[in-house]
This record gives sequence, C-alpha cells and structure tokens, in this order.
Amino acid sequence: MSKTVELARHLETLKINDMYKNDFYWTWDKTDDEIDAVFTVADALRDLRERNKSTRVFDSGLGISIFRDNSTRTRFSFASACNLLGLEVQDLDEKTSQIAHGETVRETANMVSFMADVIGIRDDMFIGEGHKYQKTFMDAVKEGYRDGVLEQQPTLVNLQCDVDHPTQCMADMLHVIHHFGGVENLKGKKVAMTWAYSPSYGKPLSVPQGVIGLFTRFGMDVVLAHPEGYEVMPEIEEIAKKNAEATGGSYYKTNSMAEAFKDADIVYPKSWAPFAAMEERTKLYQQGDKAGIDALEKELLARMAGQPTYTFEVIATEKKPEKRSYAGLTMELMEDYLAIWENELADAARAKFAEMKAKHEKKELRFSLIKRWFLELFPKFDVKKAKKEIREKKFKDAKAPYKVVKVSVAVPQISAK
Repeated sequence: MSKTVELARHLETLKINDMYKNDFYWTWDKTDDEIDAVFTVADALRDLRERNKSTRVFDSGLGISIFRDNSTRTRFSFASACNLLGLEVQDLDEKTSQIAHGETVRETANMVSFMADVIGIRDDMFIGEGHKYQKTFMDAVKEGYRDGVLEQQPTLVNLQCDVDHPTQCMADMLHVIHHFGGVENLKGKKVAMTWAYSPSYGKPLSVPQGVIGLFTRFGMDVVLAHPEGYEVMPEIEEIAKKNAEATGGSYYKTNSMAEAFKDADIVYPKSWAPFAAMEERTKLYQQGDKAGIDALEKELLARMAGQPTYTFEVIATEKKPEKRSYAGLTMELMEDYLAIWENELADAARAKFAEMKAKHEKKELRFSLIKRWFLELFPKFDVKKAKKEIREKKFKDAKAPYKVVKVSVAVPQISAK
C-alpha cells in the first residue's frame, strides 16, 4: 500500500466538510482536524511528487496572487503549489492595473475572480488593515457569486496579513513534526520564538504571532523573547495561553535571550518592528500620508544606526550529530542492505548504488529514482520496518546531548517611541 493511500484513508476519518468553499485566514480559526487535514494532504502531495506521479486536480483555471508587500519565498511557493495542482498563476500588480486609476476593491475582486479557483493575498504592513482588506476583498467575491456575476466562488489563502502568516507557520510546523518523528514526540519540546536584529525596518508581527498561535496547539513549551517595546498583539498572546492550557504545554514571554535559549529544542529567530512604530505607521496610512510613512522609515533607520550597542549573552545550542534528511537515512539503510547481500550481482549493484548516491549528493539525481531502482532489485524490502528505523534514528538524533556555546551578539539599542 502506498503512503498516499494510507494518508487518504486517514483523511476520511477527519471532520473537514466545513473547509469546502471556506477561506483560510489564520490557523486558530481552524479545528484540529482541519489543521491535520492540511498536513495530511501536504504529505500526500509530497509522496506523489517524489514518486513522479501526477498531482493535477485542474485542467484549467487560475490562481490569482496579490502581493501588497514584497515577497520571494511565499510568492514562489504559491506559484509552485498552483502549478502542482494544474492552475496557471496570474499576479495582480496594483500599480499597473485599473486600481491605480481609482477602481474599487469590489470591482477588482469580481473582475480577477473569473475563472479563478484560488486567490492568495499578502497585506501585512499596517496593523488593523491587512486582514480587513482580505475580508473586504472576499466579501465582494462572495457577493458576486450570490448575485450570479461569478459562476464559481474562489477560495482565499492568506499569504500573510498583519495578524498571521499561516502558510509559513504551517510549513515550519510540518517540518518540525517530520524532524521529531511525529506529532506524538512534540509534547514538552521547548520552542524559543526570538526577536532578531535586521538592518531593515518595519517588518510585520505576523510571523511571531503565527508561531505562538500554532505551536502551542501541540503541547509544546513556547517562549516569546524580545527586547522591551517589541510586544505582539495581546489578543494573540491570549490565544497562545489558551492553547497551551488545553494541550498541557506552556507559554510565556521574556526579555532575556539567555533564558529563552536555555534547553531549547527549537530556536526560531525573526525580526519584527516595535509595536508603537507599527501603530504610528498605520495612523499615517489611514491619513493617506505616504510622505510621513517614508519619513518615519528613515527616522527609524537613522535611530538604529546612531544608537549605542548593548550585548545579549546568548546560550546557543548546537546538536550533534547533525540532522540528516529522510533520503539520507534511507540510503544508509539501503547501503547496509547491499553490504550484506551475497549474490553474483552484488558487486555490480553496490557499484551502481555508489554511483547513484554520488549523483544524488551533487543534486544530479532525484532520490525517488534511487528508491525505485532499489525496490525493483529487492521487491521484498520491508519499507514499513525501514521507516520505523528511520524515525527511531531521527528521534535519537533529536535527543543527542547539547554542545553549549556562549555567543555575544551586539544589537542596536532601539527605543520603541
């Protein structure tokens, strides 16, 4: 039985009917089953991709992307996801569209939604405005569908707003699940969500908020660490506290990086702007004062450059041995299997495997092709037993003792005024 079939059977056990024709704004308004479904489908698509199987769901249709802030990773991730499912991406550039001539959100929303199956929007720069824009946009789409203007209702995926960055946080969460060998191994793991210095200013609060709002749902011990003045939205902290209480984990915040790093299993550094500066920028946006926003940005950058520095005494944790990928661990097992094989073809097979492994390390050959070759050679190879051994190895690595290193980091002393 393929992994995808197993995942599909698991999917049938989840209560996810409400996800159909529903938008994805942030993770905490989704049930545990719905989050589980997202992870399950992601794993199934990954399995199909690794086995070179088609993942097309659509024969035509559009995925509309609207980025009101800069993006590289999310932009290409959204485009890749649409392509994987058979949709063509059309990016809406507000500066070169009729929006620049005064077209309303209602008009734009209905126009771009013809033939669209999904709409991804990033609007993260102004507190109280990003989510509001996404909601206004989709309310107009739903009105158009109800009135018969649109023949189908596309779904919205939040590609980052002022409140949450669900796609990035769920991708990171799934990576953590894989790294530790399953959700059941996450309980009690310590996560340090820490502020980090960046030479640019004005980064949104949505990533740290998304992390504390999601990771606390898995029984993990989550600590938010930042200098004074860099608080996040209090309502999101309340969500994190309730999640931790419900799952047996914990949530707290500190201004001490050393305290946050101590005994941490996961460290997630991310820069974000002082809350007061974000509020001031939003006021200027509401007043339509673009010059004022530019002036605030310059003032904050100058303040950062001109301030004296202070030192964080950080306890960095370095785990040994280094993390190994699923492909790397699987090939270790294959190599062990070949080493004890006694057959007239054994020497040739070992040489062939060594050649393929070298090509894979140079990124010239996909792991899925090596796996296919190996299973043709050993059709009775116990894949389930191998996966169990891989999980045990990964978990053993995760439990490896820490090598503690003291690091002094000079960080500009920034006022949040």
